[in-house]
Amino acid sequence: MQVNIGHLLTKRAHINPDLEALFDVAAGRRFDYRQLNDRTNQVVNAISPDVKKGDRVALLMMNSHEFITAFFAIAKLGGVVVPLNWRLVPDELEFILKDSGSTMLFYGEEFQATVTELHSRGGRTDIAHWIHVGNPSSTPTFAREFNSIVDPQPTTEPTITASNDDLLYIMYTSGTTGLPKGVMHTHSTQFAALTTLNVSSDFSIGDRYLNPMPLFHVGSLTPAIVTTYRGLAQVLMRAFDPAKAWELVTKERINNALLVPAMLQAMRVTFDPAVHDKSSVRWFLSGAAPVPVTLINQYGEMGIEIHQVYGLTETCGPACVTTPDIAMRKAGSTGKSYFHTEVKVVRPDGTECDDHESGEIIIKGDHIMTGYWNRPDATAEAIRGEWFHSGDMGIRDEEGFIFIQDRLKDMIISGGENVYPAEIENVILGCPGVADVAVIGVPSDKWGESPIAVVVRKDESLDDKTVLSFCDGKLARFKMPVAVRFVDAIPRNASGKILKRDLRLAFPSL
Repeated sequence: MQVNIGHLLTKRAHINPDLEALFDVAAGRRFDYRQLNDRTNQVVNAISPDVKKGDRVALLMMNSHEFITAFFAIAKLGGVVVPLNWRLVPDELEFILKDSGSTMLFYGEEFQATVTELHSRGGRTDIAHWIHVGNPSSTPTFAREFNSIVDPQPTTEPTITASNDDLLYIMYTSGTTGLPKGVMHTHSTQFAALTTLNVSSDFSIGDRYLNPMPLFHVGSLTPAIVTTYRGLAQVLMRAFDPAKAWELVTKERINNALLVPAMLQAMRVTFDPAVHDKSSVRWFLSGAAPVPVTLINQYGEMGIEIHQVYGLTETCGPACVTTPDIAMRKAGSTGKSYFHTEVKVVRPDGTECDDHESGEIIIKGDHIMTGYWNRPDATAEAIRGEWFHSGDMGIRDEEGFIFIQDRLKDMIISGGENVYPAEIENVILGCPGVADVAVIGVPSDKWGESPIAVVVRKDESLDDKTVLSFCDGKLARFKMPVAVRFVDAIPRNASGKILKRDLRLAFPSL
């Protein structure tokens, strides 16, 4: 079967043209599947002269109907979407744009200053076509305004030229070496993710799905595509706000959503039973970090099941999930593997661990990435045979349920965002007066974890404000250390590797 992810929207519009497809909350615009597909085809016809099969097209936009229609349009054309984390600073975005070879950039007007800075750098990226999404009057001379090029276009369907093993998107994740890696997914790997999600999770046609997570995350993008594949109505928030989320649950009769633990915590605090009606909710899915059992139980007392999910960008989302029949009985577990997915816990020699024996979690399925863009060495390290090695530690109990324990890698998960210490360390080492540095995560009531920098001075006058000021503008806000601690020496083993565990023991909290 030839599968094109953009064509799924065409098919759904044919089968259920009048079914609600999308409510863009911030814009106040609703689309049924016919309208969403027609608008997507207008975008196709607007950009088709400049986007050919295999061309990379970057999206620097907050959640919006323009993001959704651009994504499906690029997919129909056979282009390759490069979703950009809008929290990144220009230097970080420049690297991704250049590394991916993107030639077109859609951007929201709130990122005008960043885009103007990128444009001023000339040939340091390959962007030839800049498309401004927002107020027409604020469109710079080097860009074209989205509506002015899309509105006049016909709604005719394009000829589908890409399918199956052709690239669909490259999604960049922070790298343990400090440089982001582009995770490659094809139409086939994305379709496999949709299939295993659909058969494993409790979705029903006509469900109303709240999507508050940024679409540059696989945890938001894959569910956004699932809504089309399954015939759900996607209620899309521009950005997460806990009070607004409950308002939407009440007014839009939300049935399900995916929320990272920090979002769940914020919503629990803002819930008002006198104002909010949660009776429509069947379940909330939560992942990106282990969900505290106390939080699961608190939601259980509210009558809402929390289904814990485990997945990665490299798996296109799915790995493990808890299902309604065991969600509360196995609170704290991330469940068993998705239906068309295999998961093992293995020792360093690759042999499978016994029950309750700690090991690395490895995953197999047709939804595993094809590799890292331009990084064959990193690909070979991550994918061995048919198995993706996650770098996450866990155990399997006697019933086959997986419990996440810790990470082999030193990644910090802050508010659902992946933060790699090496990237922050590379920046701080450039600060005058710093002799050595190590970055670790400490518990945060608000974000789950937050990074702190442990610094060795070479200038005794160096203080924490100087270090933090040096980082400002060089790192995205969610990567910024929340504190600096000074030590005489960074503990290392015989081979020079930083002993992060020792530092976590020395600095267990802020």
